[in-house]
Amino acid sequence: MTTALKVPGDRSARVPVEQRGPGLDRDSVRLLVSRGTEVSHHAFAELPRLLRAGDLLVVNTSSTLAAAVDGVIGHARVVVHFSTRGDDGRWAVELRDPDGRGTTRVRAGGPAGAAVRLAGGAGLVLEEPLSGRGGRLWWARVSSPDVLGLLREHGRPIRYSYTERDQPLSVYQTVFALPSEDGAGSAEMPSAARPFTPRLVAELVTRGVQFAPVTLHTGVASAEAHEPPYPERFAVPEASARLINAVGAGDGRVVAVGTTAVRAVESAAGADGVVRAGAGWTDLVVTPERGVRVVDGLVTGLHEPEASHLLMLEAVAGRAAVERAYGEAVAGDYLWHEFGDVHLILPPQTPHPAHCASNCT
Repeated sequence: MTTALKVPGDRSARVPVEQRGPGLDRDSVRLLVSRGTEVSHHAFAELPRLLRAGDLLVVNTSSTLAAAVDGVIGHARVVVHFSTRGDDGRWAVELRDPDGRGTTRVRAGGPAGAAVRLAGGAGLVLEEPLSGRGGRLWWARVSSPDVLGLLREHGRPIRYSYTERDQPLSVYQTVFALPSEDGAGSAEMPSAARPFTPRLVAELVTRGVQFAPVTLHTGVASAEAHEPPYPERFAVPEASARLINAVGAGDGRVVAVGTTAVRAVESAAGADGVVRAGAGWTDLVVTPERGVRVVDGLVTGLHEPEASHLLMLEAVAGRAAVERAYGEAVAGDYLWHEFGDVHLILPPQTPHPAHCASNCT
């Protein structure tokens, strides 16, 4: 999968769909639906008719931070992407170079001891790489005791070069985003939920689809690196755990909205498949070898062929299904990235004798 598919360079969604023309809303993106290797094409607004009463959507309530802050290292301008706050008060950060077009490009990390002067007068010092994978993300000590306040005052949403222009932070918040008690949030938007609108949520509830909120604060992904995810903070409330277990034990399907929701709920699941309430750090990487214990389906964006997220998709749907879907997405001119189109993965359709005599939907 990672080498067979080539995504044309013009397939990036450069602006949010609601800015592409009059009368468009967030749910105006397209929806590719996979049921095994069977693929169909829809509008995202059709989602309520593609799910059924008793299904459960697991949604991530993490809000998006204005995590990009301008700085200077020596005499060079840099942009600091704040990724994750550690338990010891340090922050995992990525330093990037401005590219002159309002976005950034990759910059070599380090060295240890490098000092960055930040907008607003605060500073940070790089201390050590976040992991042995490489030097892209570093643990840094920030002089300001209120980094979240610094982000609110001087930060802006992280933006990559495939987008056309800066957007207000509200564009990067999903309808499910809730402020956390400690002000924490995601460095990058949990974007699979972006196409949901209040109207669509109300229609889903009316049709008997339920929602289970979980939280996973996403770190910096970096569009170029395609690394497996680093440890991230998550929480699964008791009420959500009970609801997920009840639906899993019945006829409903547990459908995660985004790979972040998969990571959260699968991190809370035991080997017996039972989800237990909990909070903390997760280093779980969902792969086909590990498989999924809870999730039956997935609402997700379209990922680059090299992205580690595709391993999670293969864990849910199988490699053949993912390859077929992505081939259809390329042939059908679907759009990629956080403002792009959406992929719904459902289990293959099987007739249920108690519910249908000849045709099932």
